[in-house]
Amino acid sequence: MKYVCDACGLEYDEELGDPENGIAPGTKFEDLPEDFECPLCGVGKDMFSKAD
Repeated sequence: MKYVCDACGLEYDEELGDPENGIAPGTKFEDLPEDFECPLCGVGKDMFSKAD
């Protein structure tokens, strides 16, 4: 599943994770910490939407 930041368009792919920011591949979006922020623009997890 992929999620897109509504503010800047960054895509979070659960299969890839975000190893550069300490998020292992396979980490589900709902399992990200509540204080997760977009690594590009800094908005919170609530500003991401499921990608089509």
